[in-house]
Amino acid sequence: MAERISADVCIVGAGPVGGSLACRLATEGVATVIIDRAPLPPMEHPAFDGRAYAIAAGSRGLLEAAGLWDRLPEPPGPIRDIRVSDGRLGRPASRLYLHFDYEQAGSDAPDAFGWMVEARALRVALNAHMHSLPGLRVFAPAQARAERSRAGAVVHITGGPAVDCRLLIAAEGKQSPLRKQAGIPVTQFPYDQAGIVCAVAHERAHHQTALEHFLPAGPFAQLPMSATEGAPDLSAIVWTEGRQAASRLFALDDVPFTKQIARRLGDHLGAIRLMGRRWLYPVSALHAHRYFDTRLVLVGDAAHAIHPIAGQGLNLGLRDATALARLIIEAIWAGGDPGEPALLAQYQRLRRPDNLLMLAATDALDRLFSTDNPAIRAIRDLGIAAVDRMPPLKQLFMRQAMGNLGG
Repeated sequence: MAERISADVCIVGAGPVGGSLACRLATEGVATVIIDRAPLPPMEHPAFDGRAYAIAAGSRGLLEAAGLWDRLPEPPGPIRDIRVSDGRLGRPASRLYLHFDYEQAGSDAPDAFGWMVEARALRVALNAHMHSLPGLRVFAPAQARAERSRAGAVVHITGGPAVDCRLLIAAEGKQSPLRKQAGIPVTQFPYDQAGIVCAVAHERAHHQTALEHFLPAGPFAQLPMSATEGAPDLSAIVWTEGRQAASRLFALDDVPFTKQIARRLGDHLGAIRLMGRRWLYPVSALHAHRYFDTRLVLVGDAAHAIHPIAGQGLNLGLRDATALARLIIEAIWAGGDPGEPALLAQYQRLRRPDNLLMLAATDALDRLFSTDNPAIRAIRDLGIAAVDRMPPLKQLFMRQAMGNLGG
C-alpha cells in the first residue's frame, strides 16, 4: 500500500501565490503539503531573464510574514512616483497627465507604492524557504489526483504518498484542473491583445518613477528596477498591443524591436538597450462564479484574472493568500476545522468584492483608453487633469495602488 501522510492543508500549485501561502501557513505551525506539476529549480533561471513582479505595499506584508522578503537574493526596487499620461503613437502626447507621489498618500502610508521584484529572485527565495520549513512538505514535479468528501480530502501523488488533509487549495492558475473538476463555472473576458514583457537598461536614472503611458493599442508601462550586473539603471517594460501586432513586434530583431520600445517610451531615460529575454503573453480575464466547493478553495488566477493595465493581478492573489491564511491559522489555533463551509464562505465574502471591483475597473480602463476616438480622448484627458487637481480623490487612488484597501 502507498504511504499515507496527514496535513491540515494541501496546496496544488507552487507559484508565487501558492508558494507564499504555503510558507505563511507553515511558519505558524500549520501542517502543509504543496504539490506542483513542474520541477521547481529550473524556474530560478540562473541569469537575469527580464521578468519582474510589481509587489504593492499592501502585499509586501504577506511576503515578510512568510519569511520570503528577507530571502530575496537581490534588493527590490521601490516605486516612489507614478506618472500616468495619454498619448498617440507618432503624434504629440497630451500635456495633461497625472502624477502620484508616495509622500502625498498619507502620513501612515509606506515609503513606496510598491517594489519591483525579479521573478527569478522570488523563485530563488521560494525554493529555498519552502524546503527549509519543517512544517512544509514539497512534492515537485508531481502528478496528483484528488478525492473530496465532507469528511476531508485525499490527494494521491503518482509514485508517492497519499495525503490526507482537511482543505485542498487550488493555486494552479487560470486553467485550474481542480476548479474544472469541481464544476465551478467561470465568466471569461477575452481581449484581442497580447502583452510583451522585457527589461531595458538606460543611460539616465529612473529616479524610482514608473510611467504608465496609454496608447490606442493598449497601455505601455516602464517600471523602475534595482541595478543589476552590467546595468546600473534598469527598468521593466510591460507593453500591450493588439494580438497580431504584438506577434509581429515580438518577432523583430533586437535593433528594430528596441527602436519600437523607444518610440513609446520617449527619450527621458536616454539611450536604451535590451536586457535578458523578451516574453509574449495572451491577455485575458476571468472570474469564477464561486471561490469554494466541498473541502476546496480557489486562490489567485484559479479564482480570478484581470487585464494587466493596472499591474495588480499578482497583488490580488497575494491578498487572497493573506485573507485565507489568517482564517486558516485562526481556525487551527482555536481547534477548529480549516475546511468547514462557513470558513470558506467567509473567505469568499472577504475577497470577492475586491476582486470584482478590480476586474470591472481594469476592464473599463482598457475600453476607455484603448481607443483614439477624439471625443473620448478629450473627456479622458480632462478626467486625468481633474484627478490631478483633487487631492482627496488622488490620495484614494494612491492608497488603492498600494493595496491598503480591501482584503
